[in-house]
Amino acid sequence: MVKVVGIAGSLRPGSYSQQALKVAIDRVAALGAEVEILDLRSLNLPFCDGSDEYPDDPGVAKLKQAVSEADAIVLATPEYHGSVSGVLKNALDLMGFEEFTGKVTGVISVLGGQSNNNSLNDLRVILRWIHAWTIPEQIAVGQAWKAFSEDGKLLDEGLSKRFDAFAQSLVEATQKLRG
Repeated sequence: MVKVVGIAGSLRPGSYSQQALKVAIDRVAALGAEVEILDLRSLNLPFCDGSDEYPDDPGVAKLKQAVSEADAIVLATPEYHGSVSGVLKNALDLMGFEEFTGKVTGVISVLGGQSNNNSLNDLRVILRWIHAWTIPEQIAVGQAWKAFSEDGKLLDEGLSKRFDAFAQSLVEATQKLRG
């Protein structure tokens, strides 16, 4: 069975990035994968200071363990000033090759304005540098304030189909890579 961990780079209550991640993870689970969402809001991570170890930090230990044990990782980020959120970048900086080498990853961005690929491209570069395999499918949710219902459901059928294709690609690529 494929194990997938989801991480959203937003600390805001009611976050659209968290909602998009939940949609993606639910679609992955519907395909038979074991799933877990790591909520960075509850980990209370320190700022990465460039050292290799954070031995006394339980949040860092939990983050590293969950990602290490996963076969695939879904990352969702709000786009801030044309790039990845600082919260997600910090979490990625606290990890590296040991956690990501050979892992399949999928990327999602959420924007208040028109969708674009800035944060997605930046995530792809970061993930390539830590030796992860990122699937070709990606999702950019533009004008997020009108993409979700009150209960977090997608309102656009075309976007919903893209989430289905994203989940299918993530699970299939992970199965192929795992043999």
